[in-house]
Amino acid sequence: MENSAGDIVQQRHEDTQSHLSSDMEDTCVFCMIAENQDKDTEIVKQDSELVCFRDINPAAPHHYLVVPKKHIVSCFSLFKEHVKLVERMAEMGRAVLQENGIANPNDIRMGFHRPPYISVPHLHLHVLAPTSEITDDMAHKFTPGTMRFATEDLLRRTLVSGVDPDHYLMLTCISGRGLSE
Repeated sequence: MENSAGDIVQQRHEDTQSHLSSDMEDTCVFCMIAENQDKDTEIVKQDSELVCFRDINPAAPHHYLVVPKKHIVSCFSLFKEHVKLVERMAEMGRAVLQENGIANPNDIRMGFHRPPYISVPHLHLHVLAPTSEITDDMAHKFTPGTMRFATEDLLRRTLVSGVDPDHYLMLTCISGRGLSE
């Protein structure tokens, strides 16, 4: 029986993800942190699926990264099935902020850098607060609606819609329009 084009694309995706995961887990700094193999990084919060730690180059007084323990390259590697993962990442980020006295949800920013603007090729959610104190020299890296940065909300809505994040997130920057709420 012949494979359909969709089956071939899905198999290619699985082969690529499997290859990247096995090769990257040995050298990826975020995989090492997730496995508690980096003695210089303090894990602030973790569960069976995620870890949260402070960004090594903070852009705000509270700047954390939430990463899955399983190696995923970037937000462009995600599919509709990953919506719950993105939601859990955001929940952990909000919990860490709340535990550190940040209660105003209007003064936080959460999002993902888009390739090629990622410094570590392992999916990570930036959690920053207060947004009013993001440093001037770093603000351009965390501006929603730019080619560089996609908010957690935009990525989640993109995944729910079933649209390919790679194409959709690029188009939202070009057109300035996103999915309707």
